[in-house]
Amino acid sequence: MCLAVGPTARPVRPHLFKLSKSRRFSTCNVSLSLKNASIDSKAYSKTLLLPKTSFPLWVDSVKSESLFKRKTCEDLYRWQAQNAGGPLFVLLDGPPYANGHLHMGHALNKVLKDIINRYHVLTGHRVRYHPGWDCHGLPIENKALQELKKDALSLPPSIIRTSAKATAEREMKTQQNEFEQFCIMADWSSETTYRTLDHDYEIRQLQVFQRMVEQGLIYRHYRPVHYSPSSHSALAEAELVYNDDHVSHSVYVTFPLDLQTQVPNTTLREILVEEPSASLLVWTTTPWTLTANMGIAVHPGLTYSVVRASAKEGVLVVAKDRLDALEHVIGSYETIAEINGTDLVGTQYHSVFSPIPGSKTTPLEIIAASHVTSESGSGLVHCAPAHGAEDYLAFRALGLLQGSTDIICHVDDAGKFSSDVADVVGEEAAQLLVGQEVLKGGSKAIVGLLESTGSLVKMQKIKHRYPYDWKTGEPIIVTATSQWFANLDSIKDNALNALKDVQFYPPPSRNRLESFIRSRSEWCISRQRVWGVPIPALYHTPTDTAILSSESLTHILRVLSDRGVVHWWEGPIEDFLTPELLAQFEGGPEAWRKGTDTMDVWFDSGSNWSTLSAPTSGRKHRADVCLEGTDQHRGWFQSQLLTAVGAASGNSDTRPVSPYRTLITHGMVLDEAGKKMSKSLGNIVSPMTIIHGGKDRRKEPAYGADVLRLWAATVEYWRDMSIGPTVLAQCAESMRKIRNSARFILGNIGTVAQRKDFVPVQHNELGLAERFVMNELYKLDQTAADGYASYNFPKVMNSLSNFANITLSSLYFDITKDCLYANDLQSVERRAVVTTLARVLDSMTAVVAPVLPYLAEEIHSTLHEGDEGVSQLSVFAKKWVPVSAEWNDPQAEQDMASLLKMRSVVLSLLEKARGHKHLKNSLEAEVDIILPNSLSVRPYFLQLIEREETFLKTLFIVSDANITDEGSLGTASFAWSYVSTMAIPDTDTNMEVAIRVRPSSLSKCPRCWTYTREEEHDLCVRCENVVGRAE
Repeated sequence: MCLAVGPTARPVRPHLFKLSKSRRFSTCNVSLSLKNASIDSKAYSKTLLLPKTSFPLWVDSVKSESLFKRKTCEDLYRWQAQNAGGPLFVLLDGPPYANGHLHMGHALNKVLKDIINRYHVLTGHRVRYHPGWDCHGLPIENKALQELKKDALSLPPSIIRTSAKATAEREMKTQQNEFEQFCIMADWSSETTYRTLDHDYEIRQLQVFQRMVEQGLIYRHYRPVHYSPSSHSALAEAELVYNDDHVSHSVYVTFPLDLQTQVPNTTLREILVEEPSASLLVWTTTPWTLTANMGIAVHPGLTYSVVRASAKEGVLVVAKDRLDALEHVIGSYETIAEINGTDLVGTQYHSVFSPIPGSKTTPLEIIAASHVTSESGSGLVHCAPAHGAEDYLAFRALGLLQGSTDIICHVDDAGKFSSDVADVVGEEAAQLLVGQEVLKGGSKAIVGLLESTGSLVKMQKIKHRYPYDWKTGEPIIVTATSQWFANLDSIKDNALNALKDVQFYPPPSRNRLESFIRSRSEWCISRQRVWGVPIPALYHTPTDTAILSSESLTHILRVLSDRGVVHWWEGPIEDFLTPELLAQFEGGPEAWRKGTDTMDVWFDSGSNWSTLSAPTSGRKHRADVCLEGTDQHRGWFQSQLLTAVGAASGNSDTRPVSPYRTLITHGMVLDEAGKKMSKSLGNIVSPMTIIHGGKDRRKEPAYGADVLRLWAATVEYWRDMSIGPTVLAQCAESMRKIRNSARFILGNIGTVAQRKDFVPVQHNELGLAERFVMNELYKLDQTAADGYASYNFPKVMNSLSNFANITLSSLYFDITKDCLYANDLQSVERRAVVTTLARVLDSMTAVVAPVLPYLAEEIHSTLHEGDEGVSQLSVFAKKWVPVSAEWNDPQAEQDMASLLKMRSVVLSLLEKARGHKHLKNSLEAEVDIILPNSLSVRPYFLQLIEREETFLKTLFIVSDANITDEGSLGTASFAWSYVSTMAIPDTDTNMEVAIRVRPSSLSKCPRCWTYTREEEHDLCVRCENVVGRAE
């Protein structure tokens, strides 16, 4: 459609001879003779419409980004907040921890959120996105202490809090500066961001807490919890990581049966009469908990064997199913009797430490428990309710624990043995234990005591999975402390029901969150930290009564609202006591103290849904989208849901609603080898280095923010993903190709002034190539809209890259260059191409804008250069208008696919000719398409190529293409030719067409370089007409 070249044999026209004789062209001011017309081709360059644009192929990202940063980030957010007329879209920001420089996880997270927000701005929504920070907790407190060069015990809490706040505020400024370099559309002012240390935020959080107290969900209990000696604080399950390589000292020990009391089972009683001693064989990986033993559990359904073993004098009781597995421990053995587990219940035994002088132990009993199995150990389980949740629950179920004094615990808040251990091991042995860390020297000392009493049968080191404190990286213990808990049993069904209305991306992530919620019965919300939001409980010291009620909180929150939450720590107790409390309890204000526990930081961040307005105008959820890493199924995703449902649980008239409508999960960023990034491995990739470059720019180029964003949009973020030099180089190359496509279009569609008088070509006048490109653009537009709406950004970018690289660069740009450069400016063929290119650029810019905002702004600015009213606006100010369905043209797609099959054959033949040095440029060739003789039926493909005959030379990028049949070939011979055949598509017969490539029969035109000039003419017909009109 684009080349308007006349037929091979053409009549001689007088005006053409007149033009040839004058040999003068005012457009280029040169004179040529017929003989040298084909040589001096550069003389016509000024008559060509070569691309012109200020849009560079390569750009200095620092300079380019500085031009558009404010326009497309802060100003754009404010503009859309004031001007967008569409529905509200809320993305609730999961707050990053205000500690340290940003890493690739931060970059991925914030860029993905920004892509979503920018897409919604483009589609006309009013976006509400307030970035936030999580500011309390141990890491910030530790960093403050490091800077003070002090430990927590040597400083007043007020000094630590002041320093921690200053540290958090400094870290937030650093992170904000780095976030802004990712080209994040946000208003970073205090009114449109949130920090969990802000007064208003802390009051909202306490109000959420109060509503949960009113529902009876908050209680205090002395029970075993995950406790971090390195943090000096209780931890929730979400704050644990598991180390598969942890090494423990496991021991097999014997608890002697009490021969002085009545043994319930007759068989065992008869055996004990004959044997000098009898013991229960027990295995544990935590020997330090043996001082807190309160019972030994058996499974009532198991069978237990009484054996005489070579490793131990007397007889041993073990589970029958474990005998073979225990032979390496007990040696050879002889089974004396078998007893049902039920018959062992109630039998008494002595502590393993009872032989130590000064031990004050009393006989204990065997209990029944369902958590005992025959899969490991000896089938008898040492129970220390202070140090095991299953032990604790078993004892509670049996009514053996009535109060906190019923639990034996010898571990202090530093994770060390306390002086109370002397009650079990005696004063002398206690000197070996007191002050020792139970996980280190204390455990070894216990093993030594076991050896001295003869209770140790075997000790071995085992490598196993063990929980660690996720903040300090140190192992934790399970120990009994008094903590505040949220009862989840009464709200988790509501929480799970609320999730039924939530969409999950990827869908399997639903199972992960639901399983975590289902498995929890309570949430330990108290922490023994200085830096945090207080749990405002009052304690009456004489009666050891904790007061935490709706009434007490109403008064306390009124005081804190007026004077600041810090007043809880600094104000006198009198400020928080109500007349009712003073009247109810004796002793006056002096009998009271304020609680020092702080809230779990997950409660802090999990309350951020309360910063959003209650949904109106048909909205059901406060937030449309929350997006975080997969680790947040155990953290923020849960704590948001649980606090929101818990705070609303008293309203029985309404169904529980999740705070979020859609939950999106991304994986972790790994290095190029798929390894986790760490300082020790030296494989950390910094987002700041990607943007600004490293010390060695050859190894670490400055790619700019758009390349970083392109990486985030092309990886399958819902899985773990890799980044490194190779991946980034590929992204930079993809970026260059997209940029080059935009540059080609900008260079060919003209300036604002030139486009003012441009007359677009109507749909029905467009050629097949243009209709095909518009069909591909329609499909791209549909794919992009669907991809963005379903958060499948790789789908969008892959489609865009394919369109830019294959449809445009490799095909359409290539076949239309001749038309764009050499045709008359007003020719229908050229206007058809320009019409198509303009539409392509408009849609491509919209598609690329959410991912590559700097590139989109630069395209927009260049396109509207000279029209300040438009160019000064952001590209996002123009709503994304979908490509009209009128361009959905499956027939054009099918026709083009058929012709492209033929093109592949032609290109293969041209490549052979080029390989044999018969031609350098495809324009030196002509193509003959030879149809078979005597066709009774003309298949659609033959009708297609006849209809598009004038387009074929354009598609093949040759000087001419002719359709003939076998009978019309004649006997002409050529200097060279190459022939191949092609099956006619979509036919049931074996009909083929032959395709011949041969030298062009005409001469080279010095202006357009096609071989369409007759020897006696200076130029080809097309170029003569164009140049003639230019005179």
